[in-house]
Amino acid sequence: MNKAMTNGTNDMMEAVYAQLGISKKVYQFSKEILDGLEPRFAQIDKIAEYNQLKVLKAMQENKVSEACLLGTTGYGYNDLGRETLEAVYASVFHTEDALVRPQITCGTHALALALMSNLRPGDELLSPVGKPYDTLEEVIGIRPSKGSLAEYGVTYRQVDLLADGSFDYEAIKVAVNEKTRLVTIQRSKGYQTRPTLSVSRIGELISFIKKIKPDIICMVDNCYGEFVEQMEPSDVGADMVVGSLIKNPGGGLAPIGGYIAGKKECVENAAYRLTSPGLGKEVGASLGTLKDFYQGMFLSPTVTAGALKGASFAANVYEKLGFRVVPNGSESRHDIIQAVEFGTPEGVIAFCKGIQAAAPVDSFVTPEPWDMPGYDSQVIMAAGAFVSGSSIELSADGPIKPPYAVYFQGGLTFEHARFGIMKTLQNVADAGLVVL
Repeated sequence: MNKAMTNGTNDMMEAVYAQLGISKKVYQFSKEILDGLEPRFAQIDKIAEYNQLKVLKAMQENKVSEACLLGTTGYGYNDLGRETLEAVYASVFHTEDALVRPQITCGTHALALALMSNLRPGDELLSPVGKPYDTLEEVIGIRPSKGSLAEYGVTYRQVDLLADGSFDYEAIKVAVNEKTRLVTIQRSKGYQTRPTLSVSRIGELISFIKKIKPDIICMVDNCYGEFVEQMEPSDVGADMVVGSLIKNPGGGLAPIGGYIAGKKECVENAAYRLTSPGLGKEVGASLGTLKDFYQGMFLSPTVTAGALKGASFAANVYEKLGFRVVPNGSESRHDIIQAVEFGTPEGVIAFCKGIQAAAPVDSFVTPEPWDMPGYDSQVIMAAGAFVSGSSIELSADGPIKPPYAVYFQGGLTFEHARFGIMKTLQNVADAGLVVL
C-alpha cells in the first residue's frame, strides 16, 4: 500500500471514529500508543495459536460430532454432548475429570460448589494469597450469610501477601495445620491492586504447600486467566481449577455455566453436591446450550487474545497519562483484567460511562453506583453485553471506595476493546480529569 493510500485510509478511520464521538486529539493520542504495541501483540498471537491448537486437538481426540451439539431435556440421562464436552475440558486442562454445566450459574457458584463439596465440618480452609474476591466472603462466612461454610463448621484462615506482592512462606508454613483440608488460590486480583499470579508462581506455591502436607487439596480460582498463558494451573499441581463460562472459556457465546476440572474424586464430590447423592454426573440436561459451549470453547483462545490486547492498550494509555495501572504497560500479563487507579470516584464513574457508551447493547444507558448483593460498598458496573454479566465481553466495574480503582476487561474483538478504551479516554478528558 503506497503512502497516499495509507493516508487516505487513516483519514477515513479518523472520520469514522469522529462519527462515534472520538475527538482528533484522542484519536491521535491512542494511535501513537497503538503503534508501539506491535511486538507485544505478536507475542499474544503466538500464545493464542498454541492454545487454539490445544483446544482443537482435545475436540478431535474426544471425537466431537454433530450429535454432540444437540443436547437433552428432563433428567438428561445419556447426554452424549454433555459427557463429551466434559471430556474435552479434562483434555484441555490435562485433568482426570471435569464438570461443565449450565446449572452452575456463575463463577462464585462454581467456586462455592467446589469448596462446599470437598470440605466437611471440622475442616479448615486456607487462603495463602490474602483476602478472596468480595462475593466469596459470604460463601466462606467472613461476612455472615445463610448457608456459609462457617455455618457448617468449616473454619477459615488467611495469610496475606507481603508488601511487594510475594508469598509469605514463613506465615503459610505456620498456618498449615492438621485441620487444613483445602487451600484456595485466587489467580486474578479481584478488587485489589496486587499483581495477578502467573501459572509458574502458582506452581511454586502449590509445591511448597504439598511438601508441608501432601494430602491438602489445592484449588485455583482460574477466572479471567484461561488461555492467557500456554499452561494452566492444573499443569503445575492444582487439584482443581474452577471458572465461569461467561468469562474466557465461553468465548462470548456461552449463555451461562461454570466448570470444575481436576482430580476425579474432587470433581465427583462437586457433581454429587450439584445434583444429589447417588445421582452425580449422570443427570443434568444440557437444555440447548451445547453448541454454544463447544463453539465458545473453540473460539476462546482468539477471543482471549483480543481481550489481552485491549488490556495492554488500556495499560499503556493510562500509564502515559500518569495514572497507576496494574499490571503496568510493560509487565507480563496473567489475566485479562486491567486495573487503573484514578484516586477519585469521579474517575471511576467517567471510565465506566465510557465503556457503556461503547457497547453494542444498551449503549444509551448510563451506569450508576449501587448497592450490589455480595459487596461491602457501592459498585458501578458497565457492560452492554449480548450475555448479561458476561465479562469476556467489553466491561468495566469497580467499588466506590479508596483507592478508587476501575477494573477493565474483555472485548470479543480487539477492535471493539480499542474503541471502548478510546471512549473512556474521551469521557475522562471531557470531564476535565486529564489533559491530552
